[in-house]
This record gives sequence, C-alpha cells and structure tokens, in this order.
Amino acid sequence: MFALPELGYEFNALEPHIDALTMEIHHGKHHAAYVDKLNTALEKYPDLQTKKIEELLSGIKDVPEDIRQAVINNGGGHHNHTLFWESMKPGGSQNVPEAVTKTFNSLEDLKAKMTEAAINRFGSGWAWLVKQGESLEVYSTANQDSPLMEGKNPILGIDVWEHSYYIKYKWNRAGYIEAWWNVVNWDVVAQRLNT
Repeated sequence: MFALPELGYEFNALEPHIDALTMEIHHGKHHAAYVDKLNTALEKYPDLQTKKIEELLSGIKDVPEDIRQAVINNGGGHHNHTLFWESMKPGGSQNVPEAVTKTFNSLEDLKAKMTEAAINRFGSGWAWLVKQGESLEVYSTANQDSPLMEGKNPILGIDVWEHSYYIKYKWNRAGYIEAWWNVVNWDVVAQRLNT
C-alpha cells in the first residue's frame, strides 16, 4: 500500500513564494486523497499493491481496465506530487545541471520553455522537463497524467492545477510560475538526470 510522503520541510518554508496554507492543503488534503483513492482502487488486486508507483504507471496498459483510470488519476497524482515536493527547497539551489544548459543553451531558455508550457496548459495539468533516452524535452500533460505512461522519465514538473496557487495568486498562474522558480531544488534535478 502507498503512503503520503513527508515534505521534508515545514509548510511555511517556501514563503514568500508559496504560502503555508496552500502547502498544508495541497499536501495534506489533495495529495493525501490521491494516495487514499489509489490504495482503494488496488484493494482487489493484491499483486499490484506490491509494485512501485513507477512500475504501475510505466506499465499502465497492463493495469486491469476496471481500475486503470483510477490508477492514472490517483497514481499519477501521487507520483507527480511526490516529485513536486522533492523538486522544491527553501531558497532553492543554484547548481543547474550542465545537461540542462547544454540542451537549452541557458537556464533562462529552459525557464521560458517550461513557463510557456505551464501557462498554455488549458485547465489542469503539469509542465515537465523529461528525459527520454539521452534527450531532454519540455512538454505538458493534462490532469494527473504521468510522463512515465509515455516512456518518459520526469525530471522536473510544475503543478498548474489551481489548488497549487489559487489561495495566494488567485487567477495569476504566470505570477505563481515566476515565483516557483525561486524554490527549485536543482540538486535533486541533477540526481534525477544521472539515474
């Protein structure tokens, strides 16, 4: 069975960029609900309960059809959010991996591409930096769809569901995204690139 991971920092640790109330609700309510619903969906399939979330999502076509969409929604929500919490740290970090600057010419170019993908994602979803083979690309997914379902390895993701920013930023998704870059944990990004 899956469990809600610890944040690793206090709810208010990312202020002023991301407020404590948003973090508390986002982690303790939204993410917790994804975990609970995923566990419920897997109850009648004990063999699936022992798989890692990455295995479930990478092999989504092998998940029984009667629970497949629940695993996409809630398993994706669980995995996406786990990566999201790990991708942030108080004050961020400055150690941008060479692979990022080599592929996108500069950190500013990567930010521009990811920001564009995040702002232009209609409705709810994510903007991603993903690795496929040795290549890096930026794209977006709807809802809680995971890049793992497309054979891509998520390296960094921006959550653009309204629950991730609406308390502080209201309708200003662009303002939230601009602020979010201040808390990116590039050390974790580098680790993901090397695995």
